[in-house]
Amino acid sequence: MTMKGLFKGWMERYFSDEEAVVLLIVLVLGFAAVICLGRMLAPFFTALVLAFLLEGVVAWLERRGLPRLLSVLVVFLIFLGALLALALVIMPLVWNQMVELVQEAPRMFASGQAWLDTLQSHYPTLITPDQVEQWIATAGREATQLGQRALTLSLASLGNLLGVIVYLVLVPILVFFLLKDRERLTLFLLSLLPKKRVLMTRIWHEMDDQIANYIRGKAIEILIVGVVAFITFWTFGLPYSTLLALIVGLSVLVPYIGAAVATLPVAAVAGFHFGIGDQLVYVLLAYAVIQALDGNVLVPVLFSEAVNLHPVSIILAVLFFGGIWGFWGVFFAIPLATLIKALVYAWPRGVREPGLRSPPAEQ
Repeated sequence: MTMKGLFKGWMERYFSDEEAVVLLIVLVLGFAAVICLGRMLAPFFTALVLAFLLEGVVAWLERRGLPRLLSVLVVFLIFLGALLALALVIMPLVWNQMVELVQEAPRMFASGQAWLDTLQSHYPTLITPDQVEQWIATAGREATQLGQRALTLSLASLGNLLGVIVYLVLVPILVFFLLKDRERLTLFLLSLLPKKRVLMTRIWHEMDDQIANYIRGKAIEILIVGVVAFITFWTFGLPYSTLLALIVGLSVLVPYIGAAVATLPVAAVAGFHFGIGDQLVYVLLAYAVIQALDGNVLVPVLFSEAVNLHPVSIILAVLFFGGIWGFWGVFFAIPLATLIKALVYAWPRGVREPGLRSPPAEQ
């Protein structure tokens, strides 16, 4: 069979159904719009995620007998209160701890240098003075570059202050109208699609529940892990507890990789503060318990209804979509991988199963 025949057979197998062609066009246009206009539409995507997150609470209030509009108003006021607490209490505290950590970096660097000298004196055959000097020089260059990046980021943040204000104004407004007019907006989007949409409807219902559950589950996981990490670090007297807890909480966004990356700042701060001793071991053991409970208890409870994906598939999805869309790509890596899996299994193939006969023609 020639290449032309193979290509023709492949097209007839996967694109003989008109709905499959329409679905492919919708997917291509959607991905292209996000890739090309993702930065411009970032406030809308942020509001869409928050609306998915809050829709479950609105539906719960509706089931308790409250009208839709009143439920939306109650949830929206709670959301505004949480947003103001985040902007006026938590973020200034995190920023102050970041500034303190940058100011403390030279002392930490000096302590690390002294520790390396001590290590070299105890194990002269394993660590040579040249290796110690090379490590110190490398760490010095990295510290200098980190300070320059922090300065650049702080200066750039002054210029992005208007963007932050736009987010704080536009996102709540978009969240309110996405919650209030959910049915109307859904009907409008459906009116743009063809009337025959059995495949699209099936995939949409499956993905709608999974994406909503995933977003709510991730928000609950971040909150629980962050709060437990803060209480643990604060109990041990670890400095920068709020900043470290925020890092640990956000690390759950990236499966497998996030936990390993968050270990580095926790171990570094604990090592410089407590030194090499029992207290450092206790902090690292407590952190390991938090990660173990998150992976073996919290994640199965929160995401029990999610489609099972192989760890390799999850890591590839994080790398691919994170490289395309940054933070949002990492956040939606698992739902997007689930969407691809659902499409692969539901896509019409235009081939009859062996042993099945065509139905008789109508008289």
